Amino acid sequence: MNVTQPMPVGEPDYIPIADHGLIGNLRTAALVSIDGSIESYCVPNFDSPSVFARILDKDKGGHWSVTPITPFTTKQSYLPNSNILQTKYLNEAGVATVTDFLPRQPSSSTTRPLLAWLIRRVEVIRGSMPLRVECAPAFNYARSSHTTEIFIDPSVASSSPTSPRSGHQKALFSSPEANLTLDLRWVGESALENVDVPMLELSPLDLDSKGHKGKGVYTEVVLREGQAVTFVLRTPPEVNLPPQAHPTHEFAREIGVPYEKLVAGATTLRPPEDPILTKKLMRELLDETNRYWNAWIRRSTYNGSWKEAVNRSALALKLLIYEPTGAVVASPTFSLPEYIGGTRNWASWIRDSSFTLYALIRLGFTHEATAYMEFIFERIRRRDPDGSLKIMYTIHGEKDFPEEELSHLDGHKGSKPVRIGNGAIDHVQLDIYGELLDCVYLSQKYGRPIGYDTWSVVFSILTTQSAHYLLPDKCREVRNRHRHFTVGSLVIRVAIDRGIRLAEKRSLPCPRRNEWYLARDNLYEEILKNAWNPEKQFFSQSYEDKEILDSALLIMPLVFFSTPADPRFLSTLKAILQTPERGGLTSNGLVYRYDVSKTDDGVGGEEGTFCLCTLWAIEALARASEHDKSLQGKAVAMFEDFLQYTNHLGLCTEEISDAGEALGNAVQGFTHVTLISAAYNLSRMMTKYKV
Repeated sequence: MNVTQPMPVGEPDYIPIADHGLIGNLRTAALVSIDGSIESYCVPNFDSPSVFARILDKDKGGHWSVTPITPFTTKQSYLPNSNILQTKYLNEAGVATVTDFLPRQPSSSTTRPLLAWLIRRVEVIRGSMPLRVECAPAFNYARSSHTTEIFIDPSVASSSPTSPRSGHQKALFSSPEANLTLDLRWVGESALENVDVPMLELSPLDLDSKGHKGKGVYTEVVLREGQAVTFVLRTPPEVNLPPQAHPTHEFAREIGVPYEKLVAGATTLRPPEDPILTKKLMRELLDETNRYWNAWIRRSTYNGSWKEAVNRSALALKLLIYEPTGAVVASPTFSLPEYIGGTRNWASWIRDSSFTLYALIRLGFTHEATAYMEFIFERIRRRDPDGSLKIMYTIHGEKDFPEEELSHLDGHKGSKPVRIGNGAIDHVQLDIYGELLDCVYLSQKYGRPIGYDTWSVVFSILTTQSAHYLLPDKCREVRNRHRHFTVGSLVIRVAIDRGIRLAEKRSLPCPRRNEWYLARDNLYEEILKNAWNPEKQFFSQSYEDKEILDSALLIMPLVFFSTPADPRFLSTLKAILQTPERGGLTSNGLVYRYDVSKTDDGVGGEEGTFCLCTLWAIEALARASEHDKSLQGKAVAMFEDFLQYTNHLGLCTEEISDAGEALGNAVQGFTHVTLISAAYNLSRMMTKYKV
């Protein structure tokens, strides 16, 4: 039945960053809050403007919510070994579920194209529950206006010959300014005898007072046990169909053809990207998508002690792959704060290639690793005229990534400014070459050999690196000064070292071999001389700032600059694991990047502990336990403790506050990559050296 009068539901507030799940289709992704609202969604790709962004502005960001009207508690989980998300609402009167997914089909299936649909199946499994559904898109980061129409939808097949679809509605949202149109359709069904198929009435939703630039739609309905409604939001294809391609009961009676036969015939007339909606099609899409994810994760070769956490990280990482190019996005979200109320808000960017490739290889996902490497090789082939590379690229491989402030958005919990793009794209960060060359080396170690043409490009890059390794560089997000950052010198040395290894492994021509050897050895000596603080016994953040610790140096044994048992590295690790009060960077078992109160990085504000730095520390301890078995227990305890900071779905953000609140981009790909690497090496050491 329809509820004609809205009941008080209260004003929506910001949902904590951690209280979200992620769904996707390898083109884009959506964040779903624990109370059943689509809070972030860009169409059609990861880097497209948002249509829902309530996580960044609770009033005008745009949302698609399914919410009980009566008090309820909620639970949220993924279907087993899948990226299909289910949110459950419970109260004394009933239980309802919302199943969210973007369709995929098994790799062996070629029956239909990839449907760029966002699907939400709402079903009551006990008793009854009154629900309010609101769909309020805000096009182009809530900057563009749109029109809303509600009209009869003839493309939904009736599940009952006694229920003609003359009153079956759909909504159309059109924004010429954003060059995007969306339509919202639905299919009702009943799984029990003597239970009617639910019917809905869509009504305009006026949110102008909250800053929306167009109307949304809403419906209120009481669903009973056995009733379900599946909603579909999509970009409608531009097709011109004959009248019989939109079958109705009236049309069937007019021409004297059974309705079911007419539907079957019309289906063959419609293009595969615009099928008639039926409950059979909705069930097929759900089942096929679930089989796709189940089949994919079964390819994982990990059998260690933390299989559930690793599999969830792998499934999250897969959601961040842009399938057309093989690129891996850092995060599907943008501008979520590293400190609530602070200014450290950044867009997503593509980098950290060697660690990503390592994680994919270690889990046995060779197809994804190969596609990612081809994306990397293409960037190397298309480097700038001066031979340089950008520190980030779009998912399409483009170099244009201007940073822009969206001052009209409030920011998550008031954390301004909201930014898209990234102004750091033109920074001179020489460490990018080490990351990319390490990636190339890993691909050669485990994958297809490179050809001479690719080697020629690599050779020219390395020649430049070996000639300019003494230049001060800006590493990561430091915007205000030049420094000889230790991690920069470290990773430049990695680039030169990997070039030498590549030449020797593949017997490739290397006329500057001796020059490279000299540069590599000089960098090693330079780091030991200029970055080492003999008084405090640790490697410092830069040659100029010897009092500053930097947990990025935890990668030293991971990139084979030092052994994990090297006394200088172990001393640095020990210093980092001290609390900030004792001069370290570790609080409650979580590791800061560096102390922002001691070093001016040109950004300002505060930040939380970095998840990947914590995981680097765990992996360093795990590797060092090969020589000091007492460290294995500390590594295991620290890893188990870290897993408690993942959210209710096992997903990781970028940072964690002192109070344990998730901060920064969600879901953060590099955190999951590092979790996989740490779990793999910790499991390997536990198997090899049982204590």
